[in-house]
Amino acid sequence: MPTVAKPAVRLAAIVYDGMLILAMLFLVGAALAVLGTVLFLDVGTTSQEAETLPIWYQNAVMTPAFVLTLVGFYGIFWRKSGQTLGMQTWRLKTVNDQGGLLTWRQSFVRIISACLLPALCAVIGALLHGSKLAILVAAVLGFLFNFLFCLFNRRGLAVHDMLSNTITLKVPKIAHESLWQTLKRRKNKA
Repeated sequence: MPTVAKPAVRLAAIVYDGMLILAMLFLVGAALAVLGTVLFLDVGTTSQEAETLPIWYQNAVMTPAFVLTLVGFYGIFWRKSGQTLGMQTWRLKTVNDQGGLLTWRQSFVRIISACLLPALCAVIGALLHGSKLAILVAAVLGFLFNFLFCLFNRRGLAVHDMLSNTITLKVPKIAHESLWQTLKRRKNKA
């Protein structure tokens, strides 16, 4: 029977998914940088003559593309099977409070609510100290609080689980017949 996933296992799955997401964001960013360079820049002949992409392009095109990549990654996996690749590795499954697969709306709310506390903490870090390190540390603390909240919640839910009416479960191992046992059985039948 599935149980509520513990914070350590959830974080391990996020590390796996994070590697995939970084690769996807790199590809999206590279493609958009090339496109923006071709469309909007005179690159010149030397590196001193090269320009940077316009701020409006970075904010109006690249940032939304990165957000859509993140939402699309989680949304597609959660809608299809309730599991990302990292979650499959650690036998985790995210379902709605009725036990079904997430809708696009639930996926979006879950992603945004998971990002909300780290973003808020980053803003507070920027206001209090202003350094990049303070912003990073504050964001990481907000991120960890989302998951450490599971330890203090009676049902073991993270903050974003509660805000999106979802739950992440640890599913039991499925007993598979080993290849060796299959071959042995076939040999005995012959």
